[in-house]
Amino acid sequence: MTTDADYWTAAAPTFDAEPDHGLTNPVVRAAWSSRLREWIPSPGADVLDVGCGTGSLALLLTQHGHQVTGVDLAPGMVAQARRKLADHQVEVLLGDAADPPIGNRRFDVVLARHLVWALPNPLAALRRWIRLLRPGGHVVLVEGRWGTIADDTHSWSAGVSATALEAAVSPLVARVHVEYLTDPTLWGKEIHDERYVLLAHV
Repeated sequence: MTTDADYWTAAAPTFDAEPDHGLTNPVVRAAWSSRLREWIPSPGADVLDVGCGTGSLALLLTQHGHQVTGVDLAPGMVAQARRKLADHQVEVLLGDAADPPIGNRRFDVVLARHLVWALPNPLAALRRWIRLLRPGGHVVLVEGRWGTIADDTHSWSAGVSATALEAAVSPLVARVHVEYLTDPTLWGKEIHDERYVLLAHV
């Protein structure tokens, strides 16, 4: 039986071909760099990048002066990320992003992009990530709604709407802010679905 780790390992060699995955296009890379500076403005933050994939966002964050730890379930993604980040002081761990293998460490920021909707138990993962934050820390969730089926807080197989994710996160944190990501330069193309970032502050 094919596991999630098998699926994403098989996808790893071509994963960066998508403009918003590999960030090889300077315009797309600059757009993500600018947004990350807005979402994580203080230099030197300790950031946990869960579901880090091939490490494209982790690379930008290190270039912004942050200390980054990446976690991904797929050995192929971890291998790609380690190669991409070889010249930087970034630890990339093989493990479950929903329950990162980081012991008692705590972070200023937990970042996840296009991950929450794919997790078997997203609510448990959200609670776990929030417990990993230091006082004053925040979670940055870049998510979207990829399908057209009716919205359901407990069925996120086609992505999760901002409304549903905000409802899930709000009881766990002090405040939540949602920003819709409609700028096509972030994606390297025009988009017609719902994409957004949710910032949750403890």
